[in-house]
Amino acid sequence: MSSIDFLPAGVRLAVSPLSWANDVLEDLGADISLETCLGDAADVGYQGVELGRKFPREASVLRPLLGRYALALASGWYSGELAERSVEEETSAVAGHAGLLRAMDCNVMVYGEVGMMAPGAPLDVPMSRRVIMPHEDVSGYALRLSEFSKRLAGDYGLQLAYHHHLMMVAETFDEVSRLFDKAGPEVGLLLDTGHSVGGGFDYGRLIDRFGDRIAHIHLKDVRRAVMDDVRDRDLSFNAGVRAGMFTVPGDGMVDFAPVGAFVRNSGYRGWLVVEAEQDPAIVPPRTAVLQAKTHVAAIFGTDAAFVPSVRSRWRF
Repeated sequence: MSSIDFLPAGVRLAVSPLSWANDVLEDLGADISLETCLGDAADVGYQGVELGRKFPREASVLRPLLGRYALALASGWYSGELAERSVEEETSAVAGHAGLLRAMDCNVMVYGEVGMMAPGAPLDVPMSRRVIMPHEDVSGYALRLSEFSKRLAGDYGLQLAYHHHLMMVAETFDEVSRLFDKAGPEVGLLLDTGHSVGGGFDYGRLIDRFGDRIAHIHLKDVRRAVMDDVRDRDLSFNAGVRAGMFTVPGDGMVDFAPVGAFVRNSGYRGWLVVEAEQDPAIVPPRTAVLQAKTHVAAIFGTDAAFVPSVRSRWRF
């Protein structure tokens, strides 16, 4: 796999398949093949991809498939439920997924907490109805998360990268801080620029407080007017995705210069993952991820002190 010359040594650039096919809203990208996704990613010059719903889950099939496009597997989302179940139950549940990541030479596993969410279809309820973990439950949750992280590392050689995420138990800066202040050093943090904005805080605050815990980075942009409308009208997360609240780097309001400085100066070694949940019928994936790579290159270029966002060419 070739290097990307604008990135520091040991840092690699991947793209999420969410630009081609949504994992939850299966009508978005239903007609786009996995081969199209991989071909576009490779042609644009990405070094890796994360797992998506159309990917085979057998290493004997997935490895040669990605190999045909000279792509590595950066990681894959795991829907954990430690908010509601034991470490032993979670260790059993994760075995197949973690085994696949290990077989694909991944170093991190993205952990998304789906326990303690609204019943039914939690991403379809109004954003204001998110279930909030009581403060007194955070210590026990942090202990379970820490022990699970130890087992993940010991059994599979994987670093857990905890994904702070809208509608989940760690959405706001205070919630992320409360959890990471109590969790052991085994628990790594996934820094997501878009979910920080959605959660009402500057992602730079996570870099300042927990920079040494950052194990994985998602580069996601936000259309401010759409996000504000989603909050003002108390729409659901999925409705916000359909409306276009997220986009690729360079097409929204997020300033990526601080994450660029962090990666350059902190010794971070790992993946940067371009990610945007959008409707591919509105936003052509190949065009979008090419724009994103160009913007990331500018962030790490000689003129990185000021990297203006471009005006969206897509109508929402």
